[in-house]
Amino acid sequence: MVDEKDWELFKQKFNAKSSINLNDYKPAQMQRRINNLMTRYGANTYVDFFNLLDKDTKMYKEFVDYMTINVTEFFRTPEKFSELETKVLPDLLAQSPKLNIWSAGCSVGAEPYSLAMILKDVTPNTKHRILGTDLDIEMLAKAKSGVYTNTEFKNISTGRATKYFKQSGSTYTIDEDIRSRVEFKKHNLLLDKFETGFDLILCRNVVIYFTEEAKDGLYRRFLAALKPGGVLFVGGTEAILNFRDIGFAHYLPFFYRKPL
Repeated sequence: MVDEKDWELFKQKFNAKSSINLNDYKPAQMQRRINNLMTRYGANTYVDFFNLLDKDTKMYKEFVDYMTINVTEFFRTPEKFSELETKVLPDLLAQSPKLNIWSAGCSVGAEPYSLAMILKDVTPNTKHRILGTDLDIEMLAKAKSGVYTNTEFKNISTGRATKYFKQSGSTYTIDEDIRSRVEFKKHNLLLDKFETGFDLILCRNVVIYFTEEAKDGLYRRFLAALKPGGVLFVGGTEAILNFRDIGFAHYLPFFYRKPL
C-alpha cells in the first residue's frame, strides 16, 4: 500500500528538480514503474529513492529516460505513414505549398526525419519547416547527430535506405541534406508554451501514461496550435474518443482535423 505522504513529497521534490509534474501522469502506472526501480536500487520509500536520484546524476538520467519512454523507430506503424504520404500530406500541400510541421516528443528524431524523407521525395524543391521537440536533451543530441542502429532502422525501404543513409558496420548515418531539413528544440509539452500556425502535428506514443485531464488539455492546446484545416496525428493506442468535444473533426483513424 502506498504511503500517500511519501508519494506526495516525492512528486514535489521531483517536480522541483526536473520540471516534470507527475500529477499529470496516471498514478498506478507511474508507481508501478517507480517501484520496479526502487526495488532494483534498494530504496524503501519514495523519498529515499529521490535522495538517491538527487545524489547520482547517472541514476537520475536513467530514471528520466525510463519515465519518458524513449522508444522510437523510423516510419513507426508503416501503414499509417503510408496514409500520411498518400493522403494526408497531399491534402495539406493542396492548402499550402510550404508546410509547417511539429513532431512533439520526437525522442531521437526518427519521426521528423521520416517526414523529411517523405517530403523530399514528394516535393524535392521545397524545404518545409519540420520541428522536432523533446524533454530529454540527450535524446535531442542523438537526433542532431543523425546516427542510428538496426533497431531504429527496421521499417525503412531499401530505396530510402540507399538514398538517404550511409552504413558503417551496424550504424546508419542520415544524409546531411535530410538532417538540415529538421530543427530540434527542448520542450516540455505539459509546461512550455506552444508555437502556432502548424499544418501538421504528430504526437504519437507520448501520452500513454498521462491522466485523462492532462491529455484533454494537451489536445486542446494542439488544436489551438494548428491552422484551420491542419491535422493532428496520434499513436495507434491513443484514439481521441472525445475529439468532437475538443473541437476536432474526424479525418482518418488516428488523424484528426481542425475544421476550416
